[in-house]
Amino acid sequence: MNRLQASVGALVWAVGMPSWAATDGFECLLEPWQVVEVRAPVDGVIASIAVSRGDIIRRGQTLVRLNSEVEKTAVASAAYRSRMEGQITSAQNRIDYATRKLARQSELQKENFLSAQATDEADAEKRLAESELLSAREARELARIELKRAQEYLDMRTMSAPFDGVVVDRMLNPGDLAESGSGRKPVLKVAQIDPIRADVPLPASLFGQVRPGTKAAVFVAVGGGRFDATVRSVDRVIDAASGTFVARLEIPNNKSRVPGGSRCSATIEGLTPPQRKPATLLPMKLNQ
Repeated sequence: MNRLQASVGALVWAVGMPSWAATDGFECLLEPWQVVEVRAPVDGVIASIAVSRGDIIRRGQTLVRLNSEVEKTAVASAAYRSRMEGQITSAQNRIDYATRKLARQSELQKENFLSAQATDEADAEKRLAESELLSAREARELARIELKRAQEYLDMRTMSAPFDGVVVDRMLNPGDLAESGSGRKPVLKVAQIDPIRADVPLPASLFGQVRPGTKAAVFVAVGGGRFDATVRSVDRVIDAASGTFVARLEIPNNKSRVPGGSRCSATIEGLTPPQRKPATLLPMKLNQ
């Protein structure tokens, strides 16, 4: 191979090699911190979906509403019962009357105008009125509990965002039946992309040499950027099949600059990455 052939071969090798791979490091893959399938907690027909694929979502934002007219009526009914004062007012009035009656009859008994039996009857009437008041108050407290339960049932007809993130996919539409249960079709799939994570497989020979909190750097294939990272967790068990364990890196991504799903290379403070072997190139034959 002459000098021209060697120069062309080196050029082809340099052009074909990604810039991120040129940095010695451990291979990794960038993924969302967590991905959640938003499912209906109860069966119901979807009334509205506030987001579509690719939309940014905020924690607590309403994403999906199911038809809930029946539940709203139940809440209104329970709320009205919890505010009812008729039984309590009636029982209180009976207590006031029985108290005055008992006082008058007690005075008359002292003057021997009434028997002790009549006074005892007035006292019993007062005690019954007090029991009715207690029962009315207990009924109102029970109505308040029923209101809380009805409100919880109504809240189950609304699905909210569990975190700040992005909508990955939308599987159902308004008018579709949303069914509860893990085996049923989810309504939405959402992902948390701030922070973003990189799971780095490390050889078993490095086990025990990396700790949570260790500083790291991630070099991204898409765009060729470099981002600071931190080791958040380390496997405590080595995978026997591959002879590796995984260190999970956390990369801040508040401006969504780190592209999820991209291949990457990571360096971890205190660890020596394996040396990359240069690609073997065949001599190129040039026409004379």
